[in-house]
Amino acid sequence: MQLTEPSAPVLAETEATYIRSLQREDRKHIYQLLEETGVFTEEEISIAIELVDTVLDKPGQQDYIIYSCLSNGEVTGYYCIGPTPATGGTFDLYWIAVKPSAQGKGIGGMLNTHAERLVQSLNGRLLIAETSSQLKYQNTRKFYVNHGYSELARIAHYYQPGDDLVVYGKYLS
Repeated sequence: MQLTEPSAPVLAETEATYIRSLQREDRKHIYQLLEETGVFTEEEISIAIELVDTVLDKPGQQDYIIYSCLSNGEVTGYYCIGPTPATGGTFDLYWIAVKPSAQGKGIGGMLNTHAERLVQSLNGRLLIAETSSQLKYQNTRKFYVNHGYSELARIAHYYQPGDDLVVYGKYLS
């Protein structure tokens, strides 16, 4: 499967807020917004930035696609998706995050819609998102449900005792 951007825009944009492919200057802003959320551990942030670096440093790679949302010139959110190996049309939503000062303004929904449309343009049929059962991820779980995802699986004590892996999925038609 060749990962390329669709030929037509996948989301209407406004002058003030738009979504575009990851640019090198986005890296530091993505790092900062992940820290500002107060949700992610340093290890999780390190993993997210490793994927950003992979996209920036290996333009021919086929595993990850990252888009940034800019509002009034500032990176306010981003997402990272990629095809799930050994599947036919399943994609992982590895990361979707919005700067705390921009939350509640529809940016997460815009990013999610953009990701779904991009997956569809790549003949994807299922988008999977994994998260934690910890209380600090409650808003994340609500976000997925509010955007049409269903809880498909839960593995008890996955991350550590008392911290389950919760798998959400959305079939795209």
